[in-house]
Formats: sequence, C-alpha cells, structure tokens
Amino acid sequence: MHAALYVSKTGLSAQDTQLTTIANNLANVGTVGFKRDRAVFEDLLYQIQRQPGAQSTEETQLPSGLQLGTGVRVVGTQKQFTEGNLQVTDNALDVAVDGRGFLQILRPDGTIAYTRNGQLHMNADGQLVTAGGLLLQPVIAIPEDAQSITIGTDGTVSVVTPGNTEAQVVGNIQVADFINPGGLQAIGANLFLETASSGNPILGTPGEDGLGQLVQGALENSNVDIVEEMVNMITTQRAYEMNSKVVSTADQMLQFVTQNL
Repeated sequence: MHAALYVSKTGLSAQDTQLTTIANNLANVGTVGFKRDRAVFEDLLYQIQRQPGAQSTEETQLPSGLQLGTGVRVVGTQKQFTEGNLQVTDNALDVAVDGRGFLQILRPDGTIAYTRNGQLHMNADGQLVTAGGLLLQPVIAIPEDAQSITIGTDGTVSVVTPGNTEAQVVGNIQVADFINPGGLQAIGANLFLETASSGNPILGTPGEDGLGQLVQGALENSNVDIVEEMVNMITTQRAYEMNSKVVSTADQMLQFVTQNL
C-alpha cells in the first residue's frame, strides 16, 4: 500500500486534535481564569534507507542520506499561563490574582486543588467557597452580621460589624505558586492539581516573594485571544484539506496502477 496514505492519515489525525484544542479554547473564551491550550506536534520515526555521512567509496562520504518520514503526531498540549485582562465587577467577594499564584481550594476527598478563578461565594456557615461549593483554603468564615467585607492586596480579610468602629480581621488568603505551572493537571471546574512535573506548591503571602497581589472587586478574564484562535482554525482547516488531497492523490495513483497494469 502507498506509504503516503499512512503519512497523510497521521496528518489528518493531528489536525483533528488541533481543531479540538482550538474549539475548547473558543468555548471557554468567557470562562473566568481559563488558560488557553496549544497542541504540540512532533514528527514520527524515519526510515533511514541511506545513512547520512556513510562511505560512498573508500575515500568519500554521502553528503546527505535518504530518510523517509512516517508522519506526525500530537505529543502533548501545553497550558499558556499568560495573564488575562482584569475586569472590575465591584463585587466584594470577587478577587483576582494580579501576577503569579493560585488560590487554594479544598476538594471533597481532602486534597488541595488550585485555581485562578476568584468568584467566591458564602455558604450557609458564612465560609468562603467556590461556585461549586468547595471551601477556600485556609478556611475563612464571615460573621453573619458583617456589614462590609474588605480583602486587602496581601490577602487580609476584614469585616465591619455593628457596634464596632474598627475592622475585625477574620482570616488571611494565601496563594500558591509552582516552578512549572504548565505541568499542572487540569481537572475541569477551573481547578488544577499538583503533579510531579509542576513541582511542589510554594505558599506565600500575596504581593511578597514574587507572588501576585489580590485585587478585590475584580476578576481575571480568560486569556484566549479570539483573533488568534480564528487564524489558527483557518490554518488547521487548510492543513486538513491538504492532507486530504494527499489521500486523494495517492488513491488516484493506485487506481491508475490497478487499471493499467
């Protein structure tokens, strides 16, 4: 069978994966704290029929060899942790991390997940939670009679209650950073998990040791660039069409052989 059929098949499969990645980016263009993905390609094994540098005679060498590639594959997807634009919401429980760092979230199984989505809410006990009801870590409880909530740039959470002229500190929000954020495992719901590739979390106070500050009343938008994704989609479509054309051409060549020989 014609080798070009198998090579173009790998190209079609790779471009299909690329389109899926682009579609996921565009679908999450309005997701708070979302980080876009990009597909990473690599060429497959080569069939070495003439080794470069091999002896063509006793005193001469081949300047180049004969190497036939066998196609392409998607070796991975990479999260792009560039910062999205900050959008002012004026909601006291909205908080954005302006710089490096993640908020810590307690999962039902007791493990810690990490997020850039700062859309916080209060549960029935006054504790700060995500939209899915997962607790912010460390746990911060807001008094029932709190008249106002203030989240400082260093993560200090304070409230004003009736009868008190001074604000009362009820907790401190910490942020976590990683040596390699791209190695985090995305599990959905705007959450990431630590992996061996990401390294251990480095906890700290917002605004210190290179960590980002917290901005109350603001949210970080998705870092998806719609124009860039549309251009990538057009490029992917054309690459898919070209690989399809190779399949069609190889089929025509085989058809000619079968009909004329």
